[in-house]
Amino acid sequence: MKMIHYQFILLAALTIFHMSANSAASPLPSTAREFLESHNQARASVGVEPLTWSEQLANTTSKLVRYQRDRMSCQFANLTAGKYGANQLWARGETVTPRLVVDEWVKQKQFYNHSDNSCVPNHRCGVYTQVVWKKSLQLGCAQTLCAKEQASLTICFYYPPGNYVGESPY
Repeated sequence: MKMIHYQFILLAALTIFHMSANSAASPLPSTAREFLESHNQARASVGVEPLTWSEQLANTTSKLVRYQRDRMSCQFANLTAGKYGANQLWARGETVTPRLVVDEWVKQKQFYNHSDNSCVPNHRCGVYTQVVWKKSLQLGCAQTLCAKEQASLTICFYYPPGNYVGESPY
């Protein structure tokens, strides 16, 4: 009888510990999870470790997309002087999910030649190489709807940044 009682208490304690441990790590919002999963699928396909979600980067991108919406008529942001790697997508007249955004960037894979680390002439592949940049470890993204323009703007930041000329992404 004592053995059954002890096992029951141990099982109850483990269950409580497991439940509290899971609730301590709050789950990501579905949008963040979709951005992260889409990026990490593309990265896994070329053998690159997954990114982790950064609330700091997500907050920074959120402020930037709101600024672009409210002050810049939803135009592309100037991302050249930032301390993060970045991708952005502007889309008009359609619902843009995080997966669709990342899929759009990953489409550039067809123009990337890994053997000589170059893009096919007359094509771009920089947004793809940022998605799979091996040294980038954290991701934060945000989207905004621009009602007046009937468009959306999505920006993702990566840390550490990538896309250094002459350096292979993976």
